[in-house]
Amino acid sequence: MVARTWRGWTKAEDADRYVDYIGETGVRGLAGTSGNRGVYIFQRNDGERAEIIVTSLWDSLEAIRGFAGDEIAKAVFYPEDDAFLVDREWTCTHYDVPVAHGVR
Repeated sequence: MVARTWRGWTKAEDADRYVDYIGETGVRGLAGTSGNRGVYIFQRNDGERAEIIVTSLWDSLEAIRGFAGDEIAKAVFYPEDDAFLVDREWTCTHYDVPVAHGVR
């Protein structure tokens, strides 16, 4: 199994609306791709900014290509991301998952 992780930052007051937005766009796209095993969003407010981390679990790097295309390290963005994000990672990090207790 492979984990794909991306981070972005919004204004703290926009965080909940952004999480709702990525739930309708990115999470739907991730979860609807064959080979996806789950999607998790983490949110942490830090003063005037909020950090958003999206982690998805996959059967393989090939399965990630079904979502991200051939350049799997490149982050996927949606039309309204620019309205929310004050900073972002332009790439995703991939990790092998040697232990995943409770994940099917």
